[in-house]
Amino acid sequence: MGENRRLRAELARRHLVDLATGVLAAQLGASTADAGEHLTTLAAATGLSPEDLAADVVNAVAGPGDTVPAPDALAPAPARRLRRTAAAAEVAGGVGEAARTLLEGGLAPLGADSLWLWRCAEGGSLRLAGHAGVGAVEAEAWRSIPPAAPEVIRTALDGNAPVWLDGDATLPGAAPAAARAVLPLRRRGAPVGVALVGWPGALDFDPPVRRAVAGLMDVAVAILDLPDAEEPGAPVLVDLIDALPTPAALLRTGAGTGAPVLEHANEAAATALGGALPADDRSLPRAFPHVHDELVRLARRARVTGHPQHAARLPAAGRAPPAPLGPLLDVRVLLAGGDRTVVLWHTAGDPGIAVGRAVARLQSVATFQDSLTGGDTVWSEQAYGIFGMSRDEAPVPLLALRRRIHTEDGEALTQLLRALTERRTGAQTVLRTVLPDGSVRHVRIAAEPLLEGDAVTGLVGVYQDVSATRRTEAALTATFDHLNAVRSQSEMRHQLALQLQRAIVPEVTALRELPGDLTVAARYRPAAEEYQVGGDWYDVLPLPDGKVLVAVGDIAGHGIDTVTGMVALRNAQRALAFTGRPPGRLMGWLNEVTLRTGGGSTATAVCALYEPRDHSLVWSSAGHLPLLLIRDGRARLLEPPHDILLGAVPSYTYAERRTELRPGDTLLLYTDGLVERRREGLGPGLARLVATAERIAGVESAELLVDGLLGTALGDTDDDTSLVAVRLRRVGETGPAQTVTAPADA
Repeated sequence: MGENRRLRAELARRHLVDLATGVLAAQLGASTADAGEHLTTLAAATGLSPEDLAADVVNAVAGPGDTVPAPDALAPAPARRLRRTAAAAEVAGGVGEAARTLLEGGLAPLGADSLWLWRCAEGGSLRLAGHAGVGAVEAEAWRSIPPAAPEVIRTALDGNAPVWLDGDATLPGAAPAAARAVLPLRRRGAPVGVALVGWPGALDFDPPVRRAVAGLMDVAVAILDLPDAEEPGAPVLVDLIDALPTPAALLRTGAGTGAPVLEHANEAAATALGGALPADDRSLPRAFPHVHDELVRLARRARVTGHPQHAARLPAAGRAPPAPLGPLLDVRVLLAGGDRTVVLWHTAGDPGIAVGRAVARLQSVATFQDSLTGGDTVWSEQAYGIFGMSRDEAPVPLLALRRRIHTEDGEALTQLLRALTERRTGAQTVLRTVLPDGSVRHVRIAAEPLLEGDAVTGLVGVYQDVSATRRTEAALTATFDHLNAVRSQSEMRHQLALQLQRAIVPEVTALRELPGDLTVAARYRPAAEEYQVGGDWYDVLPLPDGKVLVAVGDIAGHGIDTVTGMVALRNAQRALAFTGRPPGRLMGWLNEVTLRTGGGSTATAVCALYEPRDHSLVWSSAGHLPLLLIRDGRARLLEPPHDILLGAVPSYTYAERRTELRPGDTLLLYTDGLVERRREGLGPGLARLVATAERIAGVESAELLVDGLLGTALGDTDDDTSLVAVRLRRVGETGPAQTVTAPADA
């Protein structure tokens, strides 16, 4: 790699010197050999390097519209730098390399941090030819721009003039308010492409900056004829890994004769391993000196079986110096294609993760004891919840569990029972249990036999609900399977976003009975077009103090970045809710999370905590739509606090509202896809929502209410929609089933 860069730099130097030699030969009427000698003599006499003098010679004869502004527009040093940058870009091996050269040598000194180059394609579309300063995942979202491109791109292309912007949310970039320049690329008067230059923040486009940026676009036109950048493979995985808050690494484990190496580690993983590896030694033994053999074994087993592999604990991570930072906990190895695998783990030094694991254990672990000599079966209280049973039902012995598990898991249960009763040894397995409502949970069973001599007199053990872990593994496995199978990188991005979104936000959530006579029903309606997959989410979560978290939110934008941002905010809100702090404080923390991890994104959200003891709901809103209260057949919007979006400004304090719920009340939380229509404000849409809610307010089921509202199609933007109905039951109410006929249009 280093040798290749050296050769490329030498080629660029010779190219620039050759240009200057040609200029001197024409001016002096001399041969190129004599002109070359003259250039060397002049360089020695002036104390300049040959390439700096060559840049000055070429700049001195540059005409209007040339790559570098006229000498009086820039000081000599910047003018030389731009000329050298242009020469290096012209001899690059591909559009991607040339784009990086233009950014690093020409645009970055002007404050820019990204460059996009699109080539005109068939049917009026644009195809991404090269980019720099841009993540692989983001590049995939903009690899192809249809004829109906963002208006500003068409304005620059059709008007043949640069467009200088101080913010535009329709364009790619780190933040919607950041400065951007959209410049047409033309050759002999005909359009050949478009360039987009981005800055990390606002910028005053003074004349020298505009001339320098516009001048470099002449080089951009020339490099469009170079070969396209390689299609991304591992870079997509790298961006996904970097988005994870916990340690994650991409390994190439040597399917053939190649030595195992650490291909990439995110920031958390680098910290856990004792700092970044040197570029000249990224071998797995160097990165994981104590566990590399075990990681290779797990990776190869994952490749053979086609399933993720798990290890509860591996020896200390890190290398010396510095000293190891602790063991690898809950290690998971997932296939990533070919000889690549992704390793995820936790570290003992992370108190947040440790607390989360402890809470999860309290909520999902139960004990049992079965007698095989005529005694009773005894369950701890948590077991009834795991199997979806009430406390007045009799516990089910392990030997009789077959009628409650998935038919395909019968053999696994048989093997577990044989180990306990015939071989008289401890054993464990994971079974899919079918709950009375038809839903399925994954339950890990770990058991030991009770012995008197050689006779088995009973069984003891634990049940653990591992459904969440299995769903996460399934979502990640499906993601990596899709990365391997789908050839179209654009399609891969859309499908990846859909899989992540569906794993986190199901379209239908069954009716839930919650503390304090509360009934909740929720729905998620995906965007009409898959490429519009968005950042809507909802959440309903009982908390240890008896309260219930109810929330909806919506991150601006569409695609994988939006979906991963949604997942991060939803998970952060869940974790913060366990602190027991009020909604306003939770929203303030969530605002800081958005600012620090959202990549410039903003979001609206409503966070509410329901108190069963007095049937009150305390809620806070970050620029979200007003809640809708349905009471005694009438519907009205609740005035929200006039607080700002998440991710707008730091250290913001969010206000709270308190709403007392009466028996029979229904409170509706929703996102704008439910009410927003094209070519009109939100006011008419909210009025339609109130009218429609009153029309079907007589239903006694939160389920039927949310289905009826979605059936009215109040919004027509084809955006995704989240909808949560919270209902306080009347005394003696059991929620009889009813039918709702939704009006054709509200």
